[in-house]
Amino acid sequence: MSLSSSWLLLSSLLFSAYLLGSISTAVLIGRTLGISDLRQHGSGNPGATNVLRILGKKAAVITLLGDVSKGIIPIVVGRANHLSTQWIDTLAFMSFLGHLYPVFFRFQGGKGVATGLGIVHLVIWPIGLTMDAIWLIVAKFWGYASLASIVSWLFGSGLGLWLAPQHAPLLLGMSLLIMFKHKSNIKKLWIGEESRFGQ
Repeated sequence: MSLSSSWLLLSSLLFSAYLLGSISTAVLIGRTLGISDLRQHGSGNPGATNVLRILGKKAAVITLLGDVSKGIIPIVVGRANHLSTQWIDTLAFMSFLGHLYPVFFRFQGGKGVATGLGIVHLVIWPIGLTMDAIWLIVAKFWGYASLASIVSWLFGSGLGLWLAPQHAPLLLGMSLLIMFKHKSNIKKLWIGEESRFGQ
């Protein structure tokens, strides 16, 4: 493959990964079930937790699977095209970025937790499973989805930087953006105004 063909392929894959990430599962599920824009209801976040509050468990599971898939597909495509680790991580990050700032929905996207976990599960699956366990424990004992997400990502990304330094730029980039997206939740947790599950 020529150099120009390689760059054309990479550019196409990066653009496609961003567009894939820009497909908001939550908003589309909401529209299918009669809500024109889920971001105007509940917490306003187009993610599985808000879908659970507004539309119930089945819709939330579909949203979760859709968001996780957006992290998995670019990695599978990258590996199928025999790309380097760095380029595969970049593809995954572009999809993650699309989820946070979707071009199809005025750049108002989700917080990246599920899409990021899909990526971690394929890139460093033991850490992905560890993050799942931490999320479930924190959510069960404290009842906050946001706290569970923040703690699992802080722990998981730190562990990932230690055990898989080749993926450090990807993990650090996703973690910083997830913390940034949770800034309002962090403030509410601090002052005791964050909603628990079922509220």
